[in-house]
Amino acid sequence: MSDDNSLKGRVTRQGEEAIGRFAQELLENPVVSGALSRAFETRERAVRAQEAAMGALNLPSASDLERLTRRIRSVSQRLEGIEDALDRLDERLGRAAGTEALEERLAGIEATLERLEKAPAGSPSATRAQSAPGEPNP
Repeated sequence: MSDDNSLKGRVTRQGEEAIGRFAQELLENPVVSGALSRAFETRERAVRAQEAAMGALNLPSASDLERLTRRIRSVSQRLEGIEDALDRLDERLGRAAGTEALEERLAGIEATLERLEKAPAGSPSATRAQSAPGEPNP
């Protein structure tokens, strides 16, 4: 098995090296590199011509659609940030509303205490205030 693996590895390595040398020689060949260069230039001219034609027909090009897609993603991310901020603000306001209810209850208790402090010592309201919770009021 190790002989097969080593033979397979050697053949693979030699094949990769041969392909690499061949590709390098092709790229170094002035005729091939010139042809590649002209092909890329022609492609660029074709893309520009296509964009001009699409623009003349008032149709979006692929680059226009890509730019629009990026812009929509950006707006979407900003909107998500705004939604998160609104959620946090809503939570704070909810806690503030709960605080207001506690403040109203506290104000009611303070008003009752003031009323009891002002009541004469023998009055029924003062007697009820002095009895312990759970005891019957006299």
